[in-house]
Amino acid sequence: MFNRVARRAFSSTAASNYKVAVLGAAGGIGQPLSLLMKLNNKVTDLALYDLRGAPGVAADVSHVPTNSTVKGYGPEEEGLKQALSGADVVIIPAGVPRKPGMSRDDLFNTNASIVRDLASAAGDYCPKAALCIISNPVNSTVPIVAETLAKKGAYDPKKLFGVTTLDILRASRFISEVANTNPTQEKVSVVGGHSGVTIVPLISQTTHKGLPKDKLDALINRIQFGGDEVVKAKNGAGSATLSMAQAGARFAGSVLNGLAGEADVVENSYVENPVFAKEGVKFFSTPITLGPEGVKEYHAIGETSDLEDQLIATAKETLKKNIEKGVNFVEQTSK
Repeated sequence: MFNRVARRAFSSTAASNYKVAVLGAAGGIGQPLSLLMKLNNKVTDLALYDLRGAPGVAADVSHVPTNSTVKGYGPEEEGLKQALSGADVVIIPAGVPRKPGMSRDDLFNTNASIVRDLASAAGDYCPKAALCIISNPVNSTVPIVAETLAKKGAYDPKKLFGVTTLDILRASRFISEVANTNPTQEKVSVVGGHSGVTIVPLISQTTHKGLPKDKLDALINRIQFGGDEVVKAKNGAGSATLSMAQAGARFAGSVLNGLAGEADVVENSYVENPVFAKEGVKFFSTPITLGPEGVKEYHAIGETSDLEDQLIATAKETLKKNIEKGVNFVEQTSK
């Protein structure tokens, strides 16, 4: 069984020099994410891009006294090319946020086009970079990026990541509230995808597998649909941004630790994964070890309960449709 979750995003003091680009840096996720990446001691060159506002975010963040330079770019004067050129890690939170009553899939048409175009640019200007996809719906946008890069001959499955870390953070927090424990000590592996029923928290692999059924069912549902709490609480003004920024920064920090050759850097991520590939599920989130080439090792899901087996079966069927939707979008919109 393997359910370790890395907590190493900002732990190393080893000298490493990396360029990180944030695409969508002036948005609700992008701004706090940019600040958190400025605090990462492995980042020496931080490039912030957005259609508008990125230079202002860069100027603001640049005053934080850490050892990195920050530059902001817009679409003018080949700003996207400048932001991406030489990047080691690209984080993409660009897109429109959810509104009340809107599912992640409702965002598809708008965000799919944004992600496709940014992926195409990454394939042109930093084809060796690790790409961390936050833009929803992740279950479909990651296949969109894969297909877009593949058409350019620039797809490396070991360097394309769907960021599902927010589900991990929520699981740790929510289970601590049920069990009255310290959330920083709770480690919960969440597998599958990053939307509703595709999110499968493996509670049976924690020390709380004996939860009463009613509490267990409520906990799983809250982890799967926790984002709705934020959308509702913000009264239509946005979705999860601050917690998502923390999740993105943690995952990107782990990617950087892996690139730097640190040992035992493990995170869950939605990647091209062999675990259910024979069943037609090309992408699936499981624990992976990160290394200098991206994914170093894929880990098995581990022992699961009967309930979790049912949840995984449901997730697989939904993911097949989500993945197909992303692939078809690229096929239908290819220039």
